[in-house]
Amino acid sequence: MSTPDRNSRKTLVGNVTSRSGDKSVKVTVPFKVPHPRYKKVINRKTVVHVHDEKNETHLGDKVEIMETRPISRFKRWRIVNILNRAIIADAVAVSEVDVVASIKA
Repeated sequence: MSTPDRNSRKTLVGNVTSRSGDKSVKVTVPFKVPHPRYKKVINRKTVVHVHDEKNETHLGDKVEIMETRPISRFKRWRIVNILNRAIIADAVAVSEVDVVASIKA
């Protein structure tokens, strides 16, 4: 059985919504899906636990994450790079509702 190379791993783009601990962040990945019967587009989100080795992300940053081996009980993703830095200060909390609202705009 051959192992997949690094380039075939899943990558996602989302926003940092929580700095839960040392080297750990939560990233919210929004996506749109049509309703099965009525076909109206519905906004959904997935929250994943991500490994941040250098503790370089802040709340509100837009990041690219990559699937990786299990690092802890929940963490199966790691930060690849930071696409956009947040303008807001660290002291201000960003909720998942704010992130989804910024995606719609």
